[in-house]
Amino acid sequence: MKGFPREFWLANLMELFERGAYYGMNSVLAVYLVKHLRFDVEAVGILQGFFYSLTYIMPIVGGALAERYGYRKMLIWAFSLLSLGYFATSRVTSYGLIFVFLLVVGTGSGLFKPIISGTIARTTTEENSGFGFGLYYWSINIGAFLAPLFISWVKGFSWKYVFISASAWTFLMLIPTVFFFRDPVKIKRRVSLSRTLKGALEVLRDSRFMLMVVIYSTFWIVYFQSYGTLLLYVRDFVNRAPLTAFLHSVGIPLQFDAEHITVLNAGTVILLVILVSRLVKNLKPLPVIAAGILIATAGFSLFALSTNPWVFVLGVVVFSIGEITAHPKYYSYIGLIAPGDKVALYMGYAFLYGVIGSLVGTNLGAFLYKRILEPVIPPPHLLSSSLPHETLLRIKAFWGIFVFLGLASTAGMLWFGRKFSSPQSEPSAWKIMRGLYILLAVSGTAFLAISLASPPIRWKSVIQALLILALGGGGMLSQKK
Repeated sequence: MKGFPREFWLANLMELFERGAYYGMNSVLAVYLVKHLRFDVEAVGILQGFFYSLTYIMPIVGGALAERYGYRKMLIWAFSLLSLGYFATSRVTSYGLIFVFLLVVGTGSGLFKPIISGTIARTTTEENSGFGFGLYYWSINIGAFLAPLFISWVKGFSWKYVFISASAWTFLMLIPTVFFFRDPVKIKRRVSLSRTLKGALEVLRDSRFMLMVVIYSTFWIVYFQSYGTLLLYVRDFVNRAPLTAFLHSVGIPLQFDAEHITVLNAGTVILLVILVSRLVKNLKPLPVIAAGILIATAGFSLFALSTNPWVFVLGVVVFSIGEITAHPKYYSYIGLIAPGDKVALYMGYAFLYGVIGSLVGTNLGAFLYKRILEPVIPPPHLLSSSLPHETLLRIKAFWGIFVFLGLASTAGMLWFGRKFSSPQSEPSAWKIMRGLYILLAVSGTAFLAISLASPPIRWKSVIQALLILALGGGGMLSQKK
């Protein structure tokens, strides 16, 4: 504990407050937009897709800016954008303005991510880095555990306090940034933005890496339901009264609500991550990743099997165990397959799973929820009794789609381990990725043409089509001859 410098502890403090603001808001965002502002569920899915994907895209640029201009300076920019974006979101209720200000939040969050992880890396040694990153991971989940509990209380006064609280927490972190934080080391070589873009092409040309990311992203399409459809589902289809009664019986005066899903997830991580990590630390990464995805999928299957509130809680816990089994090993495997002189570059782009998972997951979830579950939402007073047979069938169908995606990701991971674990498989991986890039490019082109040919033009659909086209076209152009 004494071996860590001041900047290490400041970085963990900042991480705790920033993640608290982020997870506190996101624990209720979908419910706030759909149930209170009456936005269309698909429109909310599009908004969340852009917002979450931006937080995973921006670290590419944010890391380069931090290396070029200094960690402290970019932290000031990040916290300024975060506090401004959260506060501005509390003052507006129109879809367009909320969209814009959440993108400001996403930009600040994306700039923040690489600075803190870079600070942890630069303030730990080979001897204490494992313990240091363990404390860092705990900081994330302590913030994710405590903030939604506070949000559960404060939203009872006014929903705008959810965003004002997040703004206050991030603004507060400007104090240690300005007065106490110093760049952990002097950067010997500044990385230019042009070099960052070249690095992106280098990673895109590694077809084995990209195939691994695509397969893993399928699991994160499922994961991102926990920020969207799962929050709506617990409000619409689960009788929360027994859970609230249990909280009251143990002296916790809270009403169980959507935000407590995040609390359950973070609490499971805090309690079990060390145990799970020790159990799997000497096992090969790919089978462990596949096993973790399968466990998480089992959690989602419980949602399909029963609307019982205790089964729902068990599903969230089981899913969380799968997450902490798979995710650390994912980063471990990326470090193993990356070329020796490009480990940092590959680790930086490993988060592409979040771009694909969030953009597809939130939109797909919203699309399916509106068509499968929204038509059969029961009146609140019927939740305490048996739901109609048709409603139960629709619930099974809805969650069954995501169970299928989880099983497909599990099978894909095992298939990848069997067929593409060696560098000699690069040509085969290239053929598969070329096909995927062509499919994305064709799909994006068709989607764009349909969006423009059907007045009135839906600009949100146009932007989505352009993103799909850019991903497919960029991938095709980057491929080796």
